Amino acid sequence: MWNTLPTGGEFRLPDRLGTQAEDPAEWIREKLGFTPDAMQARALRTGSKRGLLNCSRQWGKSTVTAAKAAHWASTAAGSLTLVVSPSGRQSGEFLRKASEFARKLGIRPKGDGDNQISLVFPNESRIVGLPGNEATVRGFSAVSLLLVDEAARVSDDLYMALRPMLAVSDGALWLMSTPFGKRGFFYDAWANGGPEWERIQATALECPRIRPEFLEEERATMGERWFRQEYLCEFQDAVSGVFERELVERAITYDVDPLEIG
Repeated sequence: MWNTLPTGGEFRLPDRLGTQAEDPAEWIREKLGFTPDAMQARALRTGSKRGLLNCSRQWGKSTVTAAKAAHWASTAAGSLTLVVSPSGRQSGEFLRKASEFARKLGIRPKGDGDNQISLVFPNESRIVGLPGNEATVRGFSAVSLLLVDEAARVSDDLYMALRPMLAVSDGALWLMSTPFGKRGFFYDAWANGGPEWERIQATALECPRIRPEFLEEERATMGERWFRQEYLCEFQDAVSGVFERELVERAITYDVDPLEIG
């Protein structure tokens, strides 16, 4: 069983679940050779157990969260970090970046022997990547860090299947994505979620690695609607219509008894 330590003892939660004492951004800079910008450092330093990272395309969210996963696995012995993406290819790319960071720590990357996309650390921590398929995620439990990549394109059914994995561990949950319309759990958490969610928005205008000239070219090519979604992190209506979604929602009331016909 994955949740049994090699010594024969029962599974234990990480000693410092979500409470790493050192500055994660500084640890990552020193140990992994990755220097985050100010917004990336905020995402790395936060101690929130519920996080929403709404970021532009090419902002570097996969690199940042892979570094976050490597830091977590290195400093929380025996922990399980689960990464879920819309496809196995995307999860594999995430694990490739995490493996590169492991090499910076002097760790020879190897799988856990049970999961095709996985990385095990000498302290028995694991990072496991899964595609966005509900059938493939069931069976995991006591997840200490759950990362949902491209969350706007992951189904609501899969998201609901993932959340119970945090029940016993009281683990952390982070949703990362570029917007994809006003729909789904990522949009709902961003627009309507409670104060337990820490919201971090990082537009392309705030990214020092994206040239303004490139953005102007993209705006002219993509049109304003797509540009504002992909680079300005705005949740646009999924389809064009006569009325915007907010107007329709404000017009709906549940205070009127339904009309019975027949």
